[in-house]
Amino acid sequence: MKSEQLVEELKKRLSSQNFEWKFDKKADRIRLDHKELQRGMDISLPEILAKYELKADTAIQEVVYTIQETFNAMEAEQQQGFDANSIILPVIRSTSFPKESKAGSPFLVKAHTAETAIYYALDQGKTYRLIDESMLADLGKTEQEITEVALFNARKLPTDVKVDEVAGNKYYFLNINDGYDASRIVNAAFLKEMATRIDGHMTVSVPHQDVLIIGDIQNDTGYDVLAQMTMHFFTTGTVPITSLSFLYNDGELEPIFIMAKNRVAEKGEKKK
Repeated sequence: MKSEQLVEELKKRLSSQNFEWKFDKKADRIRLDHKELQRGMDISLPEILAKYELKADTAIQEVVYTIQETFNAMEAEQQQGFDANSIILPVIRSTSFPKESKAGSPFLVKAHTAETAIYYALDQGKTYRLIDESMLADLGKTEQEITEVALFNARKLPTDVKVDEVAGNKYYFLNINDGYDASRIVNAAFLKEMATRIDGHMTVSVPHQDVLIIGDIQNDTGYDVLAQMTMHFFTTGTVPITSLSFLYNDGELEPIFIMAKNRVAEKGEKKK
């Protein structure tokens, strides 16, 4: 499928009478503006096409669903405003994620690792809205209060995991699909509890927002499997975060680079 074909397919599945479409061939993206709401979004096409190669029609269904739910949330907010009593939760994003809203107001962002940052969101059921500085007055909270409430709520999220074993290595998957799976990485008590189950090296991975993987790595094959696994999730996730994994040690997360010979580069070591 080519970009032009993808645009036409999206137009078929979304009510064309509600939207104004602008296809930027050079940037390979579309701008979708809702005529009534006077708000819109930019959609990058290469990422969707890459997922289409792996997931076929499911990839398009996911994009259509995301677009519909996002505009539904915009409509509800325009009619009712946002609910200041909504649950506030942390959201993990890559460090390259935009730092401000389309209106130019800075998001609330806290440093996390060299690869990830923590944003904060108002939960709206099927979707959520990232909190920016312009919302603080209406929420009646300071930035510090937002971060504290979000962390408290994150600790209450369920942490059920499923385990898979490959070549003597165990991989624990947290995939509840509530939109905050990756957010469990900020739950220090959860990571500490998982560390008690680990016999080898403990790794933590958040390739996209809807999965968190904890590895109990016993040998070189374990790292190779982990690298393949995280790259697969990274390329197929709706909201990719990072294909790198982290070594967990005494509450600290350090990004690791898995080299071609199935070895992990130690801190300060360069690839040969």
